[in-house]
Amino acid sequence: MPWGTLVIAGLFEIGWAIGLKYTEGWTRLWPSMITATLMLLSFVFLSKAIREIPVGTAYAVWTGIGAVGTAILGVILFREPLNLLRVASILLVVAGIVGLKLATPEAEPAPDTEQGE
Repeated sequence: MPWGTLVIAGLFEIGWAIGLKYTEGWTRLWPSMITATLMLLSFVFLSKAIREIPVGTAYAVWTGIGAVGTAILGVILFREPLNLLRVASILLVVAGIVGLKLATPEAEPAPDTEQGE
C-alpha cells in the first residue's frame, strides 16, 4: 500500500505542476486554489508513503513520477517539443523509478512510538 500511496502523491504532483501554468503567476483565483489543493494533497500522500518507504527512495520516485508526467503533458497540452533526446531522457527517468522500486526492500510497518505499551 505505501507504493500505491506514493504513486498517488506523484499523480497529484503532476497535477499541481501543470496547474502552475494555469495560475499565471498565482493571479487567477480558481486555478490557483486548485493548484494549491493539489500541492497539499501531494505532500500529504508523500508524507504517508515515507512512513514505510525510505525517504530518499520515496522522494526520488515522487519527483520522477512528477517529472515524467509533467514532461509528457507538456508535450500534449502545451505543444512542447518532442525529439529523440527528450524521449530517451524520459525513459531514463522511468528506468530510475523502476530501479529504485526493485532495489528497495519490502516496507515494514513503522514501529509504534507510543510509550507504555
